[in-house]
Amino acid sequence: MLIAAAAAFSVRGYHATTTRDIAAQAGMSPAAVYIHYRSKEELLFQISRIGHTTSLSLLTSVTGDDPATRLASAVRAFATWHAEYRVTARVVQYELSALTPEHLAEVVELRRRIEGSVRDMVEEGVAAGVFDVPEVRGATLAVLSLCIDVARWFQPDRGRTPAEIGDLYADLVLRMVGARTAPQAG
Repeated sequence: MLIAAAAAFSVRGYHATTTRDIAAQAGMSPAAVYIHYRSKEELLFQISRIGHTTSLSLLTSVTGDDPATRLASAVRAFATWHAEYRVTARVVQYELSALTPEHLAEVVELRRRIEGSVRDMVEEGVAAGVFDVPEVRGATLAVLSLCIDVARWFQPDRGRTPAEIGDLYADLVLRMVGARTAPQAG
């Protein structure tokens, strides 16, 4: 049901999609939607919550001592996810205005944690002398925007795989933050 809803929302947008459209996409009757979910908005919320939770998990599961390697790995995973799951990612990122205030508040908190995860990586790189970033907040926003926008334009038949996009974006982000070798102790 969630996959069907994401597909329907991505084609027509949340407001133009009916529960009948979602049910048809899922191969079910329109009444079946309400057996599983209270409303169309509840479906959107679940898609958004799962997408944001997955994104946060991708970013926070990156480990290692080197800030550049951690940031590159995080960006690689985040951009790849937005390409590979572009249909869902488009809904997750661009249909937030249709959420109820309560649901939006929960998703906004996840988004704050996502932003905080990337900001922490950038700050750690600056503190270690590995990144040359004049404004951490602006750099963080740029990194997130770059990765999220992949869901808007990526098409698998245009020559690059999601993994290749992830690799390209990891390299671009390291250049953007002015990554260099950590200074030697001494």
